[in-house]
Amino acid sequence: MPKTKTKSKETDDPELIREWPLPVVATLGSGVRVKGILQEIRSRLPPPVRKSLNMQAGGLILVMPETSKTAFRATASAVSSSLEGIADLPVIPREIEDILTITASERKRWLEDGRLLSAGTRTIRLQGRARRITFHVFDPRVVEDLLDRGAVDEWREEDAAAKAENRRRAAHQAKLTRSLKKKEKVKEVDPNAEDAATGLSGWDEFGSEGLLR
Repeated sequence: MPKTKTKSKETDDPELIREWPLPVVATLGSGVRVKGILQEIRSRLPPPVRKSLNMQAGGLILVMPETSKTAFRATASAVSSSLEGIADLPVIPREIEDILTITASERKRWLEDGRLLSAGTRTIRLQGRARRITFHVFDPRVVEDLLDRGAVDEWREEDAAAKAENRRRAAHQAKLTRSLKKKEKVKEVDPNAEDAATGLSGWDEFGSEGLLR
């Protein structure tokens, strides 16, 4: 339950404080996710009071001067309303990377090959800039499932196996290419070398006489 209290320090003016613990189903155990929730809730508040809301261990905290009781009550009510259903807030890229402990390159690769499912895209304007950026977001329940069943470890094993197979194929192809080049060089020096090697003497003449048609 959110808590409201008044704090007074010897050297500071009295303050009004209210706290909102965030459930693990909302944060998914990620401090980056808590910060994302804070930024989302702040964006829904009037600009003058946004910085009064901050994050603390596992939750949010609203701190305002005791002289701002009316604004405090209104802001606290807005925060409480905004937190309803917060567990369903889409997970953004930096959050999923922290939750699953993956790199940006892994996120992009698994998104492209379909293993990591997108829940849509979101477009935002960078603070202080006119440019907008669009990025994929993810369903928090899907992310939670990936975390619970250790999907990332499986995907990394699959990637390692595929990488090893690609190296094997590349090595085989390189060996084949070297062999063909070697045969071509030998044939340039001695056109009959291949015939001699195969025991088919006069093969070229046999073909030139039209007997292979």
